[in-house]
Amino acid sequence: MKNLPYFCRCEVMRGFGHGSKQLSIPTANFPEQVVDNLPSDVSIGIYYGLEARVGTGEVHKMVVSIGWNPYYKNMKKSIETHIMRTFKEDFYGEILNVAIADYLRTEKNFDSLESLISAIQGDIEEAKK
Repeated sequence: MKNLPYFCRCEVMRGFGHGSKQLSIPTANFPEQVVDNLPSDVSIGIYYGLEARVGTGEVHKMVVSIGWNPYYKNMKKSIETHIMRTFKEDFYGEILNVAIADYLRTEKNFDSLESLISAIQGDIEEAKK
């Protein structure tokens, strides 16, 4: 992707509820119009970034999924950001700033929830490096 790093700034919205409820890996979700306005060369897949900031808070590392989440058979493409920090409360409605630095892997389907969770944990560990 020639547009890296790619910067996004938007209000956090409610997503599908898979991240924190089923995966125990909470994500901040971007509105549909942000997804629709991604540069044309943004590939579907998993990325990492060196900046994720909620409001005027601290900067944290993150991983970002851009795609269809085939395990869940989503009908709409989404951008979901997992910030490598534990937050005490939800921050829906807050402004999230992210800087997507590089590509980790392509999006793929999984045959079990455990396989999906394992892959995400691997993405997080790779992003930490």
